[in-house]
Amino acid sequence: MRKAKPQLGHFSPEERDPALAIRLDGVSKRFGETVAVQPFELSVLKGETLGIIGPDGGGKSTLLRTIATLILPDAGRGAVCGYDLFKEFRQIRRSIGYMPQRFSLYGDLTVFENMRFFADVFGLSRSHFKERVEELLSFNALEPFLDRKAANLSGGMKQKLALSCILIPTPQLVILDEPTTGVDPVSRQEFWQILASLREKGVTVLVTTPYMDEAQQCDRICLLHQGRRLIEDNPERVAQSFPYAVVEVRGQDLLGRLDEIRAFPEVASGTAFGDRLHLYTKDPEALRTRLEHSLKKEKNLLISMGKPSIEDVFVSFIEQNIEEVAHG
Repeated sequence: MRKAKPQLGHFSPEERDPALAIRLDGVSKRFGETVAVQPFELSVLKGETLGIIGPDGGGKSTLLRTIATLILPDAGRGAVCGYDLFKEFRQIRRSIGYMPQRFSLYGDLTVFENMRFFADVFGLSRSHFKERVEELLSFNALEPFLDRKAANLSGGMKQKLALSCILIPTPQLVILDEPTTGVDPVSRQEFWQILASLREKGVTVLVTTPYMDEAQQCDRICLLHQGRRLIEDNPERVAQSFPYAVVEVRGQDLLGRLDEIRAFPEVASGTAFGDRLHLYTKDPEALRTRLEHSLKKEKNLLISMGKPSIEDVFVSFIEQNIEEVAHG
């Protein structure tokens, strides 16, 4: 069977918005029978930080690789840093910095040698490289480790070095695929402080993250599931958009009773977060009364009211999307 030819379009010069760093219209991608990204629209302002969140296999990495011009979509049109996504991919690559989940540092080279290597790859002169190193060392906290081999760095330091390497040519847009996964909390915080400083300099940041506390630091977040965009807004409005109150229940043996509790008439839906249950309801007081009566034999029962978090919205929208797909 012959592979279908990509149905790619282009924005006319009049349609290109100079305020946008990224614009996608109807971009989609599939691998065989698997739809990685459904027809997708996206606009990212210059200087904005957009966080892409969603479960593994939801299409996040495919979307980032498409924007970085590493894979060709099957349909749609796009512009990145003012350049056509398909016709001007070389100009795009010179305008962005892309850091995949597994960024290839040279373990037998020192921090300084890695940075110099990438400067040579990007074609920087020695004088320009010296200037950029001084700028990068002013905020990446790597100066004490310049002579240390990359293989001997901590996970957080390796990620800072990887970020520094892609920042050497001063990109307009930085694309980061889960850059802090597996990194300790202190290093994660330091990494995001670097991203905040980039935003202050007007650099656009597109980042995927599995951590909801990181998502809250973005100007906007986009929830992607099964290649489909479920919600996109700033973190505060995402949480405010949730139509239910949250009742949190803690106890010793509650996970085995989740299906039973979900069937309570006051419960719209519910999910487990570790040893806790989050129940979503329009009538939290009535639900509290029912829980206290129905679970009175449970040991160490603790019921509390709370506001919905991004994680609550995340889980609820995904469950809803799964049900919609299952029922056609």
